[in-house]
Amino acid sequence: MKVTVTQQHLAHGLSIVSRAVSPRSTLPVLANVLLATDEGRLRLSATNLELGITCWIPAHIDEEGSVTIPARTIVDLVGTFPPDNVVMSLDERTQTINLVCNASIHDIKGIDAQDFPPMPVVDPDEGIELNLADFKDMIQQVAFAASTDEARPVLQGVKMDVVDNGITLAATDGFRISVRKENLSSPVSQDISIIIPARAMNELARIFSDVDKAVRMIVPSGRGQVIFRLKDAELVSQLIDGNFPDYKAIIPKSAKTKTIISTPAFLKACKQAEVIAREGNNIIRLDILPGEDGPGKVEINSQTEETGKSDISVEANIEGSGLLIAFNVRFLREVLDVIHSPNVALETNANNSPGVIRPMGDEDFVHVIMPMHLG
Repeated sequence: MKVTVTQQHLAHGLSIVSRAVSPRSTLPVLANVLLATDEGRLRLSATNLELGITCWIPAHIDEEGSVTIPARTIVDLVGTFPPDNVVMSLDERTQTINLVCNASIHDIKGIDAQDFPPMPVVDPDEGIELNLADFKDMIQQVAFAASTDEARPVLQGVKMDVVDNGITLAATDGFRISVRKENLSSPVSQDISIIIPARAMNELARIFSDVDKAVRMIVPSGRGQVIFRLKDAELVSQLIDGNFPDYKAIIPKSAKTKTIISTPAFLKACKQAEVIAREGNNIIRLDILPGEDGPGKVEINSQTEETGKSDISVEANIEGSGLLIAFNVRFLREVLDVIHSPNVALETNANNSPGVIRPMGDEDFVHVIMPMHLG
């Protein structure tokens, strides 16, 4: 193998795939990145057997070939190179790759590409096409609510349901639920119901680029995998097997109090209150106070013995009776961070019932937060 690439393309490609590397694996090849010539381009791949990422970068190829090299070594090394051409030559006998950039020459010992786990091969015309901007937005509004508790693997995933011409993503960690719906450009021939690891969804959103307008999703039958294909990249993830909670049954069907509040003002208040609340257990109290003749207000209070207290008042339009309720401020801040509408509605029933947050003017997103105990 003898290949010439630009430092910028190589560094960008490595940044995309290296997140799938498994540095602690007992298999040394899983700590490596595969470099392989592929129809006039250089293909870079990495996998930890649960998540695999591949990307293709422009290259001038003098000799075909492939090798795997330690990800950390090449990422750190290429990061020090100037923005110039990088010439890579492989000594097949020793599996050593020689990198030349400007006035520097480096030899890196690799492992035979034959030892690298094969990436799945599928028909590029299979699957369904998703609008990239919409799908990225869906991921950002849902995946953050998934659990990080390894003892509950099902809750570490995002439930995806594709029925007719609609797609729904949902995630929950047992304390909150985030659900987002979107329409498809054309109906699917077969319904899909799968659980995708939230980490894979977040990595997918990260590798989306400005040149991509659509992403094709393929769920090969009987393989327990999902594949997302972009113009110059591909992500493969194992699916999570298990029964996802019936989240629809938990979403309240009605509300006694509806509080309409400015999204930026609510977010700013939560960020301020969090500075105090994070030193305790993240609890903030929301005192929802309807106005007698005009707008009401929400008084947001956080207090810890170690740090002090915050009292913030935000104007709001309130329908229904007043209520004092407590929430985890981080949960509130995280959902407000992914809402784009100028105003949000906070729907409540009682201080021991879930609160519901909906963007005003957007029926496709709903977020449920369990209240915290009022001490």
